[in-house]
Amino acid sequence: MKHSIKRQMAACFIGVMAATLICCWLVNRFFLEDYYVKNKQHVIFNAYKVLNSGVSQGRLEEGDFITELDQICVTDNISLFVMDTSGNPRLYSNRDYKTLQRKLYAYIFEIEIPETARVLVQGDGFAIRESTDYLTQADYLEIIGTLDSGEPFIMRTAVESIRESAELSSRFFAYIGGAGILVSSLLIWWLSRRLSRPMLELAELSQRMADLDFNAKFTSRQDNEIGFLGKHMNQLSETLERTISELKTANNELQKDIERKTQIDEMRKDFLSNVSHELKTPIALIQGYAEGLKECINDDPESRDFYCEVIMDEAGKMNAMVKNLLSLNQLEFGNDVTAMERFDLVDLVKNVLHSVGILLEQKGIQLIFQAEEPVYVWADEFKVEQVVTNYISNAINHCEQERIIEVKLQKKEDSVRMSVFNTGSPIPEGELDKIWIKFYKVDKARTREYGGSGIGLSIVKAVMESMNKDYGVKNYDNGVEFWFEVDGKVS
Repeated sequence: MKHSIKRQMAACFIGVMAATLICCWLVNRFFLEDYYVKNKQHVIFNAYKVLNSGVSQGRLEEGDFITELDQICVTDNISLFVMDTSGNPRLYSNRDYKTLQRKLYAYIFEIEIPETARVLVQGDGFAIRESTDYLTQADYLEIIGTLDSGEPFIMRTAVESIRESAELSSRFFAYIGGAGILVSSLLIWWLSRRLSRPMLELAELSQRMADLDFNAKFTSRQDNEIGFLGKHMNQLSETLERTISELKTANNELQKDIERKTQIDEMRKDFLSNVSHELKTPIALIQGYAEGLKECINDDPESRDFYCEVIMDEAGKMNAMVKNLLSLNQLEFGNDVTAMERFDLVDLVKNVLHSVGILLEQKGIQLIFQAEEPVYVWADEFKVEQVVTNYISNAINHCEQERIIEVKLQKKEDSVRMSVFNTGSPIPEGELDKIWIKFYKVDKARTREYGGSGIGLSIVKAVMESMNKDYGVKNYDNGVEFWFEVDGKVS
């Protein structure tokens, strides 16, 4: 094939090696001179440090120091001249020191001489510069300045020694060649890994498909044998994935149907059990008092009226509970349509409070509700009225101690929160999540006393969930607060 792996790998390896050699040549061609000069600067600066250290320590007259200095000058091809403060030669490395003395005088007295000089490094008391002798046209690297003892000095070395140049060139090329080999090795390793990655991906793909993971796909874009194989494996994977997806969808729907049927059966059982339990007491009372009327246990009118009132009261409770159950059933099964409309929540709350005003007076409850201006919200007005009525009724039935009920409306950025607080005993923390369950009663004796069925808060839960809004309950030291939220503007 045109783009076979063998050709690609051969082209990559040849290209990398050719590029490495070219780079080495270019670096040697353009950077060798700078490296050569830098190396010479290092050599002559080290010689200067040895000289300056010896002078500072007063070793200039010692034979060991003179021998060491001579060896450095000979080894590194350095010419040295030091002049004392009186202008007389004090130390020099060869007999032809006149040239160095003349250059040192010119430097000290800033006399212009016919030569070119370029300062490379300017230090404290010295300068390293590159100069060309106007007589011999030879290039030198020199360091000139004043020692720590105050004595002027000059040191210089030729920068065009053939042997030294060849040695430096070989050393420099060795450094660059080693770096080039290292970089080439890394590039070849990276390219080999990149070229072998599609094969490894195919191996991983086949393993995942063997494990029935048909979502695995070959993602590398290769226009060769591997890419051709990868495309066919992707087609196989897609076909299997589609088949498995259809099977999973059917299985999921079947599982949901089974769970829905089980849930409906459980709800039916719970409903029948709870309704039977709740209706048992009022039916027994109605039956007992009806039999008493039939058998004329008490013939006086007052007794008969009492019996009739009990029967009517229990029948009314049964009727209210059945209505609440029907309403709750419609909400839970989604058969009731939520009609979102804009209305004044303050006006709705006032109507509910007005309808229970007699109960508040009879029980001596102080009502606190200070909202005067309209607060318009978006919700199902009938359902919100059910929630408000349940909260107010619940607060009246459980109001104790100071006997205060406080209704508040709190505006937020996009919503309005209504809360109903009543003084009394807090709900046990372990019961807070259970009070929303159908027929659940925290205090069964108290609930039976005021005729509660345990359905009101379940209706609140179903109403708020049908509108996808938040609701809840919060305990305080002196009472309990129930709350819910509705939209304060069009969303």
